Amino acid sequence: MGRCSIDLYSNNVGAAFPDIQQFNAYLGGSPLNIAVGASRLGVRAALLTAVGEDQVGDFVLAGLEREKVDTRFIPRKHGTRTPAVLLAILPPDKFPITFYRDNPADTQLSIADVVAAPIEQARALVINGSALAREPSRSATLSAARRAKSAGVTVYLDLDFRADQWPDPLAFGLNIRAVLRDVDVVLGTEEEINAAMLTSAAQVVVKHSQFTAPEIAGDLEANTTALLSEVGVVIRKEGARGCTIFERGRSPLPVAGFPVQVVSVLGAGDAFAGGLIAGRLRGLDWQEAAQLGNACGAVVVGEIGCSHFAPTWAEAQAVINRQ
Repeated sequence: MGRCSIDLYSNNVGAAFPDIQQFNAYLGGSPLNIAVGASRLGVRAALLTAVGEDQVGDFVLAGLEREKVDTRFIPRKHGTRTPAVLLAILPPDKFPITFYRDNPADTQLSIADVVAAPIEQARALVINGSALAREPSRSATLSAARRAKSAGVTVYLDLDFRADQWPDPLAFGLNIRAVLRDVDVVLGTEEEINAAMLTSAAQVVVKHSQFTAPEIAGDLEANTTALLSEVGVVIRKEGARGCTIFERGRSPLPVAGFPVQVVSVLGAGDAFAGGLIAGRLRGLDWQEAAQLGNACGAVVVGEIGCSHFAPTWAEAQAVINRQ
């Protein structure tokens, strides 16, 4: 549940924005990427989002249908636009990104839209931190999490902190902490975990408004422990190192990543989430599911694009078996 977009990624690797001559078009948005990734791994997935009455909405819906992601619960919102994202690729570690989210359709997802979706019939609900930034999607997300939790559906929260989507970075942490009572598993990068426990806006340093990874100061271990006091499992995404699983009452469990030539880091975390959640739904334990997630992330960082390059079950297993 959450945002979707058309992603326009530079086809000219190494070119700054003024020098880009070609873009490739992909499906995008963290929740969408997770749904597609899970679908490719053999899990039945549906996306609860909204699109505008525009051609970009047509693009998103058609792409999801090709990926066998259920689109029956995606309304069209009159007077809104389906968002777009533009990205330049400047190896090895710069990926300037511009979000076009003026009056975005997915933020108009309402409680009524949630009521129309069969959440109680799902085995897992994935919600997204960005959806809490605006109304009515904030209330819709809180409502969906409450319904899922009450029905015994496992609720995953992908923190997904985008600094430029919030009027104040402190609001991100406040909203995250408000939904934790209805969450079973939290997934986030080290920076996002610190952001979830922010006490001062001065802790956030955005070097460039178009970069997606702000520096966020904080006591990472204390903040992880604070989250774990609210939810049963915290998955800390650690880039090339892999991830660490924190399960209440157990020792932290690091799961190593896979070596890969990085082309673009965008979408790796979504691929990881899709793999981890699909693995759990297919009966894997936490370590095995995290290993699957790491393999999915390793595939995606070697390409320019997100869900378009998410691996199938056989492709992900091939990555694991090579190590």
